[in-house]
Amino acid sequence: MRDQITLACNDCKARNYIKTKNKRLHPDRVEYKKYCGKCRKHTPHKETR
Repeated sequence: MRDQITLACNDCKARNYIKTKNKRLHPDRVEYKKYCGKCRKHTPHKETR
């Protein structure tokens, strides 16, 4: 039931992280505050398709 998702930085659009999520419990796109190595700071990362 858990599917892999890719998280991309909202500032530079770099795809930095791969996570898993349960799409039945969280059908919408998720957003986490993670560290971006390209921006060198913590930025919001949104789920991409």
